[in-house]
Order: sequence, then structure tokens, then C-alpha cells
Amino acid sequence: MRAIPSALQEKLDLGATTLCRCWRITRRDGVVQGFTDHDETVTLEATPCLADAGLAASEATERLGMQIDGAELSGALVADSLTEADLAAGRYDAAKVETWLVDWSEPELRILLATGVLGEVRREGAAFTAEVRSLADRLNQESGRLYTGTCNADLGDARCKVDLEQPGFRGTGTVAALSGTSTFTASGLESFADGWFTGGLLSFSSGANSSIAIEVKTHRVDAARVTIVLWQAAPEPIGPGDTFVVTAGCDKQLATCRDRFANTANFRGFPHIPGNDFIMTYP
Repeated sequence: MRAIPSALQEKLDLGATTLCRCWRITRRDGVVQGFTDHDETVTLEATPCLADAGLAASEATERLGMQIDGAELSGALVADSLTEADLAAGRYDAAKVETWLVDWSEPELRILLATGVLGEVRREGAAFTAEVRSLADRLNQESGRLYTGTCNADLGDARCKVDLEQPGFRGTGTVAALSGTSTFTASGLESFADGWFTGGLLSFSSGANSSIAIEVKTHRVDAARVTIVLWQAAPEPIGPGDTFVVTAGCDKQLATCRDRFANTANFRGFPHIPGNDFIMTYP
């Protein structure tokens, strides 16, 4: 049950109020932003909630049971606060969203209406619509550990323990020429074997996509050139001369963990567990 401040309840009972809604968004990188449907900035617990995005929300759905409730936020992309580049780069993916009811004439009179996470975001010109999912969405996420033949750790994390800062597992390159929106030839990686960076992570260090990281789909080396294919297109066009850092990839197989990284002791899979082929084997 929500505890409504008595002063706010008195204003609600009057019928004519000075209320607005404010949204405080906390991105996974720690950036906190505030927005409001009021026509002026409202300060919510030291967070300025800006009116420049013209944010508005649909009615929230609430149901009994464990179904995921939600609502939608819509507004305009604004260069100073909510940019298309940040949305495209995934900086708002799974961001925490708090919805507040605030008295804009006395912002200390407020009540938290809901907390959720951002889901699917749709863009159309200079406008966007974002899905806000309730906390029940966490119950829809995979948790715990699965017994699989492949490793379930991420290369370089605390469970894997491979040091990706080692020169052999890390390369610095420069985009030489583009072959498509997510395919380019690169210089600076000639000393690495074919496929070494397949499945790795490429982070741009200059250009329009600086600080953006994208997974590598394939890394090919032939006598004439080194070709990188990314799993998805970068938010901004990639240009010749853009520099990047790319780390080695791992296909999660025991043989790769042993031969490429000498890290069998930290392999987090079960390569000898019987599979469906064992069940179908003739006695």
C-alpha cells in the first residue's frame, strides 16, 4: 500500500490540483535523467526532470497473477537530453524507470507510482515510443546455471578469468575501407590468425561510433586483406580511418578453451554430459 503524504492527500481531495508526472531513468552505465509532462522543469530529489522531450505515458495495465504489466512512454528526441544516437547504441536498454506523481508547485509533495525497466523502443523520425515493463519482467529472465556441453561464462569475466589485456588476446586496428554497413577491411591486425577475433568484441575508439562496442560475427584473413563483419550495424556510419580495439573470441567449446586460452581449469561447461545422441544409441 502506498503512503500518501497528508498534504498531498489534501490537494487530491480538493479536485483542482497542480500535479504532473515525472520519470526518472537510470541507465545501466549509471547516468540518471529526469523527464516530466509538465511544461517546465521539475526537480525531483535533486534530479531535474526536463520538459523538453514532451514525454507522455499511456495508461498502465495491472493484472492479478504473475503476468508482466506495463505501459508506454512516448516523446521527442532532443539533442541535449535524449538523442537518437544514445537510443540506437542501446544505452537505454533495460534502464530502470521510476514513475512519480509530483505537485509541481511543491515538488517535495510526491509519491512513487511504479518502478519498471525499459523494453522495446520504436523510433519514427524525431519521435520515439518505449515500452515500460513492470518488475515482474525479471521472472521472465533466465536465472541459475544450465547443464550444457558448452561454457556459460563470458570470456574475460570473473568466472572465466582470462586476461584480455594480454597483447595476444587484444588487437588495435584501423578501418581501411567499407564493404557494407557492417563489413569493412582493416589494417593493424595482420599478425593475428584467421578467425581469431570471430565472436569477440570490437570497441570503436574514434569516429562517430567512439565508445560503442559491437560483437564480431566473422574475422577473415587472406593474403591481401583482413575483413571484419559485425553482428549488427553501428549506430552511426563507420568511416575509413576510424580506430578500434578488438578482443579475441571464444566459441565456448572445451577444445577452444584448452588450445587457445590454456584455461581448462576455469571451463564452465559440462562437455562429457550425455546428450540426445547417447539416448538414441543402440544398447
